[in-house]
Amino acid sequence: MRYAVLVTGPAGAGKSTFSTSFLTHLQASKRTAHFVNLDPAADSGSFEYEPAIDIRDLVSLEDVMNELGYGPNGGLVYCFEYLLQNMDWLEEELGGFEDDYLIIDCPGQIELYTHHPFLPTLVQNLQRLGLRTCAVYLIDSQFMEDRYKFFSGVLSAMSAMVNLEIPWINIMSKMDLVTSNPEDPAGGARNGIRGRKNIARYLDPDPLLLASSHGQEPNPSNPRFHALNQAIVQLIEDHPLVSFLPLDLTNTESLETVVSHIDYTMQYGEDEEPKEPHDLDEGDFPEALE
Repeated sequence: MRYAVLVTGPAGAGKSTFSTSFLTHLQASKRTAHFVNLDPAADSGSFEYEPAIDIRDLVSLEDVMNELGYGPNGGLVYCFEYLLQNMDWLEEELGGFEDDYLIIDCPGQIELYTHHPFLPTLVQNLQRLGLRTCAVYLIDSQFMEDRYKFFSGVLSAMSAMVNLEIPWINIMSKMDLVTSNPEDPAGGARNGIRGRKNIARYLDPDPLLLASSHGQEPNPSNPRFHALNQAIVQLIEDHPLVSFLPLDLTNTESLETVVSHIDYTMQYGEDEEPKEPHDLDEGDFPEALE
């Protein structure tokens, strides 16, 4: 059984950093894993691991922009259209991997996850090829600094979950930049000081955060804005699909927790057949005979 994890989320959420740490963790656990770059605009210098499969070998955003005169967003859409028209290329690239874990780093344009059919079609092709697939969606802990920005992230995550229709995990990244200790010797985190109860209201989104600010009455001078907020609150309450796992890449246990959730979501290893031990007499373990 082959496994594929789509690493998604807005630009700057830490997708590539998470992919690298994820791959390092799997290799340290003696598991076979490979990095797949699905971002045609990626910079080669940003990769700590050489991609086993790289969409830029098929089409790159730079070439599309130079040759066709497209802008960044239009060029990215063209790249994915071109990929879907050449799925035989991806099928051939995937042919050499068996019983492997593929970590697929995706672009940061969230409209690819929420509006366009590209990634759902790609997922269908991966499943057709026998890859058990799930996705993680990262948002930056900085979103907690602005409740409106945070709920925008919640809605985009919800939209992407509904669009892709695969097992899904939402992650609040860069939690090392948030501290629950106001006397932190580091001088406080860049993304603010928050108590544990306050952080929990974001990890399991509390719609009342949006309904009013710190228990204050809403501003009556903008009733349409208030009505929109109330509608969003009602949507989240009626469809509580989104919750977040905290991710602090400076803490090994935090990464292990996320990896274990991904394994559980994809039922990693449940279909594997037990492997019979080799016979020492056949010379399969020469070092053991020395």
